[in-house]
Amino acid sequence: MKSNQNSAFGQALISDKPSEELGEYADYYQWVIGGWDVKAVDYLSPDKKMETLGEWYFSWVLEGRAVQDVWIAPKRELRKNETSKMRNRYGSTIRTFDPTTKTWTINWFNPVSGAHDMLTAKKEGLDIVQSGIDSEGNRMRWVFTDISVDSFRWYGERSTDGGHTWNLEAEFFGTRKK
Repeated sequence: MKSNQNSAFGQALISDKPSEELGEYADYYQWVIGGWDVKAVDYLSPDKKMETLGEWYFSWVLEGRAVQDVWIAPKRELRKNETSKMRNRYGSTIRTFDPTTKTWTINWFNPVSGAHDMLTAKKEGLDIVQSGIDSEGNRMRWVFTDISVDSFRWYGERSTDGGHTWNLEAEFFGTRKK
């Protein structure tokens, strides 16, 4: 019974392609659909960083009107019950498109740490810049850059002075799974 429920849920959730309603806006995330091996680098202080291997999966969902991911770091084969919650990610992002405003809204949830962030995406040249405000009122941005068919760089920054200066908090280097 459980297997059938999981299968039915997956079939109801996952879409093979983007909805035609998205038009050219599907291009924001079409390139990332699939699985990725990721090296995550977290900058804990100016002189201390932490590197973790992760896995990231993206799919069209909800009749192709949204993109959902599952971001896991450390990757499943490296996870243990005693894995620290610091920089521990096993969460999901839902990206939905608003046809009225022509913008993507990004909602990230990480039940491990309790994180929940909401951002809005726009294209700047070839980059996808996702911007928002954290729970303390600080500006944050997550950027997909150096995008190719088989690789990308993602970085997360935060500004505590209204956007005058930005602190690099993390970089993810993705390579498409074969």
